[in-house]
Amino acid sequence: MIENNKPYALVFGISIYDIFGFSYPTYRPYDSNPGQIKTSCGGVCRNIAENMSRVGIPTKFISILGDDQQGAEILRQAAKTGLDMSDSLIVEGGATPTYLAILDENGEMVSAVVDTKLANEFSHEELDKRAHIIENAEYMFLGADNPPFIEYILETYKGKTKFVLDPVSGAKALRVKHLLHHFHTVKPNRHEAELLCGFEIKIHEDVRKAGEYLRGLGIQNIFISLDVDGVYYNNGEEEGIIKSPCLEVLNVTGAGDAFVAGIGAAYMTGKNVVDTVKYAIAMSNITISDQETIHPEMSAALVEEYLKTATWEETRF
Repeated sequence: MIENNKPYALVFGISIYDIFGFSYPTYRPYDSNPGQIKTSCGGVCRNIAENMSRVGIPTKFISILGDDQQGAEILRQAAKTGLDMSDSLIVEGGATPTYLAILDENGEMVSAVVDTKLANEFSHEELDKRAHIIENAEYMFLGADNPPFIEYILETYKGKTKFVLDPVSGAKALRVKHLLHHFHTVKPNRHEAELLCGFEIKIHEDVRKAGEYLRGLGIQNIFISLDVDGVYYNNGEEEGIIKSPCLEVLNVTGAGDAFVAGIGAAYMTGKNVVDTVKYAIAMSNITISDQETIHPEMSAALVEEYLKTATWEETRF
């Protein structure tokens, strides 16, 4: 638990218990396939929260879980990494959101089942019981799931904290486009930014136009991931693109989550916008160097060590 009066970041969103089945020989449908089964704690917002906690940022995560084995495992993982989930809603008899996927011998998904019905049981009334947690947070991080609920949060707690959006996907980004003006910070990737802005982003002039458009909606800080072309940033005073050398990539799944966590960590430690981008890129690059969605050794010391030796290609406008 976080000490009273100690500044903290808040993340709100779904926790998902992931189950992956990996087939060893050629996958055969309608049959029992020998292979390996792995489980992990996931969910974009949960991953953001754990990454922030791992680098030493006091972080609260409000989620919804069942009182089942999967929920207990998610709470154990949080306790192990110092993540405060004490304000989450635990539903008696509920089934913790779970994702089950079968992958073939090439690692391609051949089938999946997702059960997130429990997420709909987090009511406005339950949220408002936690109003003091939201109002006292330095920043509140949100994904783009359940737009009506997100809109309720943004309208009800307007001016009480600063909201940060991870659009999560292009389809989800479109569903919260009308809410962008509520956010202090948004971090789309190139595709999500194209959908939010309504035009393609191919050259520097395009991404600068996107930054201007999003800033025009009232968003203070814009970070657009351009994949191998780096990260564009614009806070109204400084604007540019920062790129780091290409690394060996083992798993890109958690890169975006780690980047958003890096933004939060940089905000909470008072970094300027350029150092914020570098810190976020460092966390992202560390993450993709490991097969796990969250790097098992992620820590503030590991990020600082990366930053000491990193080289950067910087373009300022």
